[in-house]
Amino acid sequence: MHVIGLHLLDVSVILVYIVVILWIGKKAAARNRDTETFFLAGRKLGKFYQFFLNFGCSTNADQAVGVSREIYRQGIGGMWIQFLVLFLTPFYWFSTFFFRRIRLTTIGDFFAERFRSNFLGGSYAVFIMLLSFIGGGVGYIAAGKTMMAMTPKSAEECTAAERTSIEEYGEYRDLKARLDMGLTEEETVRYDELNEKNKRGELHSFISHTDPVVFYLIYAFIVGIYTMLGGFRAAAVTDSIQGVLIILFSVILIPVGLVKIGGFSGLHASVPDYMFELFGSAALSEYAWYTIAAMAFANLVSIIAVSMGMQTAGSATNEAAARFGMIAGMFFKRFIMILWALAGLLAIGLYAGRLNDPDLIWGFMTKDLLVPGAVGLMLVGILAANMSSLDAGAVSYAALFIRNIYRPLRPDRSEKHYLFVGRIVIAVTLLGGIGVALFVDNLLELFKYIISIPAIFGASIWLGFVWRRLTKTAVLVQVVICLVIYTVLPNLFLTLEATNRHEPFLRETNPKTVTVTVSAVHADVEMGRASATGEMITKEHRAEPAGIFFEKVARIDPEDPDSPRIGLGRFHAELWIMSWFGIDFSGWSKPQLVAARFLFDGLFPFVLLFLISFFTRPVPETYLDRFYVKLYTPVQPTPELEQAALAAGYANPDRFRSQKLFPDSRWELAKPTKSDLFGFGGSWLLVGVVILTLWLMVSIK
Repeated sequence: MHVIGLHLLDVSVILVYIVVILWIGKKAAARNRDTETFFLAGRKLGKFYQFFLNFGCSTNADQAVGVSREIYRQGIGGMWIQFLVLFLTPFYWFSTFFFRRIRLTTIGDFFAERFRSNFLGGSYAVFIMLLSFIGGGVGYIAAGKTMMAMTPKSAEECTAAERTSIEEYGEYRDLKARLDMGLTEEETVRYDELNEKNKRGELHSFISHTDPVVFYLIYAFIVGIYTMLGGFRAAAVTDSIQGVLIILFSVILIPVGLVKIGGFSGLHASVPDYMFELFGSAALSEYAWYTIAAMAFANLVSIIAVSMGMQTAGSATNEAAARFGMIAGMFFKRFIMILWALAGLLAIGLYAGRLNDPDLIWGFMTKDLLVPGAVGLMLVGILAANMSSLDAGAVSYAALFIRNIYRPLRPDRSEKHYLFVGRIVIAVTLLGGIGVALFVDNLLELFKYIISIPAIFGASIWLGFVWRRLTKTAVLVQVVICLVIYTVLPNLFLTLEATNRHEPFLRETNPKTVTVTVSAVHADVEMGRASATGEMITKEHRAEPAGIFFEKVARIDPEDPDSPRIGLGRFHAELWIMSWFGIDFSGWSKPQLVAARFLFDGLFPFVLLFLISFFTRPVPETYLDRFYVKLYTPVQPTPELEQAALAAGYANPDRFRSQKLFPDSRWELAKPTKSDLFGFGGSWLLVGVVILTLWLMVSIK
């Protein structure tokens, strides 16, 4: 028996999981007496819960889907859209330390205290809550598309229009496969028409029973109920269960996929050589080494502005527990991501070209490879991976709203009142994510959008912790300018006909044909390019023109080759600004365009902050002393000892002078301790171990 394409056994597994997490939320609700308990679990989470909280919060199903999606498109180099965070992991050793030592609840509190500005704290809260809709939308899309791929309609159940869409996608796929061998003039015209339709999302490899809107609403309702009941404690407890399920969904496809493709030797016989290059081919991939470096830099600036960081670290018993939970949880995730990469390679070998939307890969593999019951476990794992981020994130956003927006406007209300309003905010943020999921249908666009946006506030947070000279005015001006460049212009120019059809904005890179020498795979043998797999052959690869200022450029009417063009996707205002200085991007490759954009996103905020700070007035020294005293004062085991230690520091801020690396400067950089050398240095060793493991995985034949 099946329900919307799912076996009854799979449905039963899902229902059991839902009942369990709702019960946990109800149990945790009994311990929530005030906002500190609700938002920070009473600052009593030890290393066990910190590990699973960090692992769960940082591990989303959309990341697994994103990795497999990009590997399906690009080869193993495509995994860097998510795996670039590997190079950021050692820096969590310091950001987690800052967050726990500062003893605040939200990053909005950081702006209010460091710059003596409730306005800045409230502005950050508004910004992050709007950004939370995008983050939530990513989770909904990943879970929804996986569900859609698991519940396809049969040909008989499709409408005539749906069948036409599927048939045209099949025709498009066949023509694209023969591009390198050459098409007739008639076939070329037909390919161009279908390619335009595909850009506009009009072609589909299948149609699903699942209605995304209904799925999103049910999903949000479940997450909302247990989170609104149990708060951050419920998120921590459920994340320990969901962590196990995340591991399960990451592992379960691998052995079945390897058996079906013929092991690692069969994988290499089915996937071209260049798709096993770790850092991608500069000629064939969108992720050359310099692209990865630029994206990693922009992400490094951004990571400290993620709102959950303050609460996750702040919920720990002390800085040691916070650091252990963060580093251990993050590196465990990095090893799990290697399994996602292998799943993406298996998808290339098994299904290359069969799906119109690479976001559907994970669900398609699940439906094809797993038996009833296992499909339910996979879907539960997908749900768990997203819920573990949505729950903690929703509590974090509620804390921001209460502490940095609502309480300053409505002071002296009861704790019960603030808890009630906080629960309403949780519901609003979850519903906001649904709105984004319906508006944006492409995970890659959201991933690239999210990487740079938090840098708007991230640069000032990094500098605020280590540089006394940073001023409130500099932060305000920098935030406004970067908001316009990173968010307002990209969205405004996309919607205005005067800009999305403005010919100078519709420029594309020059098309290129690249000749590569690779080992033949099964498809090459079938098409007569080689006599056996493994034989070295020469192939020509055509690099399609890429939009420079818009993500894509397409014909308004795909069937008319003379139809006017229109810009689609994000407008890259960063590249537009760089073009003012005479830079001609037409000869650049797609990896170079992406690298330039992210390098701008990471550097530009710092340039503004330094320049403006030197000409504006800093925060008075008395307030700065109190702020930095907390950073030099270790967290104490009891409230009484905490109060005494901080009071001693406030009375004599100079007592920490000997701990500073540059005691006579405006830089508040502490001398590295043995713990810092071990933690930061050891983290880089683990980075090397992860890369070595990944290299070994792609080298097995």
